[in-house]
Amino acid sequence: MLDLLESALAKRTGAWLELRLHDRRSRSILVEDGVLEAARATRHCGVGVRAFVDGGWGFASTSVLTPEALLRAIDAAVDAAAAAARGRTQKALPPLPAVFANGTYQSPARQPLSTLSLEDKIALVMKTDAAVRSAGQRITSSSAKYTELVDQKFIVTSDGARVVIEDAKPELRVQAVAALEGELQSCVEAAGHTGGFGDLFARRSAEEMALKAAQTATDLLRAGYVDGGKKQVILAPDVVGLLVHEAIGHTVEADFVLAGSAAAGKIGKQVASDLVTLCDSGQSEYTSGAGGVVLVDDEGVPTQKVTIIEKGILKSYLHNRETAQQFGVAPTGNARAFEFDNEPLVRMRNTYIEPGATPLPQMIGETEDGWLLVGAKNGQADANAEFMFVVGEAYPIKDGKLGPLHRGTTITGDAFEVLRSVDRVGDVFAWELGSGYCGKGQPAKVDAGGPHIRCLATLAGQKEGA
Repeated sequence: MLDLLESALAKRTGAWLELRLHDRRSRSILVEDGVLEAARATRHCGVGVRAFVDGGWGFASTSVLTPEALLRAIDAAVDAAAAAARGRTQKALPPLPAVFANGTYQSPARQPLSTLSLEDKIALVMKTDAAVRSAGQRITSSSAKYTELVDQKFIVTSDGARVVIEDAKPELRVQAVAALEGELQSCVEAAGHTGGFGDLFARRSAEEMALKAAQTATDLLRAGYVDGGKKQVILAPDVVGLLVHEAIGHTVEADFVLAGSAAAGKIGKQVASDLVTLCDSGQSEYTSGAGGVVLVDDEGVPTQKVTIIEKGILKSYLHNRETAQQFGVAPTGNARAFEFDNEPLVRMRNTYIEPGATPLPQMIGETEDGWLLVGAKNGQADANAEFMFVVGEAYPIKDGKLGPLHRGTTITGDAFEVLRSVDRVGDVFAWELGSGYCGKGQPAKVDAGGPHIRCLATLAGQKEGA
C-alpha cells in the first residue's frame, strides 16, 4: 500500500500533499436480556488526501484503491486548496516541518483479538449478560455490548513521512437495571483499552464487571441523597479523568485556544495547585492498555508526552503541524482523524493527572466533612472551563470515616478553580475512560484518568422523598 501512495505522490508535484490510507475493520455484538440483538462486522477503507497550496487547505477522499482514483482525489484536493487560497484575505500558514515517523508501528497486545472466534466472542457477551441477570432478584433488565476497532494505516507526505500503523481497541459495556416498588436504578460498568483481551480484562473480568453493575444498581434503590452545596470532595480516578478531559483538555487544544478558550494567554501562569501536574500522552503511561494510545499521529508525527500543567503552571497547548506553525512551537503529535474520509484535527490521546504521595485511606482519614465521588457518567463543559458532570455514586465522609452509598449527584464548577483547590493527590493511578468516544465534529478513541484527588466543588442536593 505504501508503494501505491508513493507512486501517486511522485506523479503530482508542486503542492504539499499528505496521503493517508486507512483500513478499519470493526465488530459489535449486543445482547439484551438474554437475546442476541446484533452481531455486526464492517469494513471502512479508503484514502484521505490533504493539500496545501498558496495559503489554502484542501481535502478529498476516495474509497477506490486504484492509481487512477487516487490521482483524481489528489487533483480534487489540490483544486480545493487553490480555491480556498483565492478566497482568503489572510493566507494560512504552511504545515510546520517535523521529524517524521518511518517504518511500522504496532500497538502491543496481550492475547490478540484474533485469538477468539466470532462464536467465542458471542459466547463471552451472552455469558456476561447472563451474569447480570443472575446477580440478584431485584435485577429486571440487563445488557452487554462488545465492540472492537482494528486499524491499519499507511501515511506518506511530500515532505518525508513514510509510516505504517497497526492498532486494536476492544471495549465491553455492561448495564444492569434494578427495581423496587416501582423505582428503577441502573448502573453501567465499562472497560475500553488498546491491545487484546489480556488488556481489556487486565484489571477485572467480564463477570466481575457484571456483578459490580448489578450490585450497584441494587444498592442505589435504598440509597440516600447528597446534601448540596460547596463541599470538600475526593474524586475517584474516573471522575478525575472526566474533569481533565472535558473541562481542561479541550480548552488547551490549540484550535480552541485560537478561538478564545479559557486557556488562551495563560502559558506560564498558575492555573492549578502546585500539587497538580497534568499531561496528555500518545503512550500508556504508568500502566498498560490506555484506550487512547496513538503511537504516530495522522500527520505522520511520532506522539510524545505533553506536560500541559507542571506543578500548577500552564506549560503547553496541544498541537498539530498547522497550529504549531501559528504558535511557533514544535508539533506535539495530536493530529487525529477518525476514518479515512475525515480531516485530521487537534485531539487529545490519553489525558491524566500524575499520581502524588497520599494513599486513599489517609486522604479519607484527613477529611472531616466531605464526599467520595465515584462513577463518572456524563456531562458537559464549555470553552470557559465551566463544567457540569453527573456521577453515579456518592459516599459521605464524616470525621475521617467513610459512610454508605448515596445516590449520584451533579458536580459543577470552574475546572481551573477546582484544580487550584487541590490539597491532596493520591498515590495509585488508573486509566478509566477508555470506553466510548470523544466528540469534536468526528469521534475519537481517547482515555483519561489519574489518582484520587481532594478538592472543592459544588454538588447538587436533594431532600429525602423529593
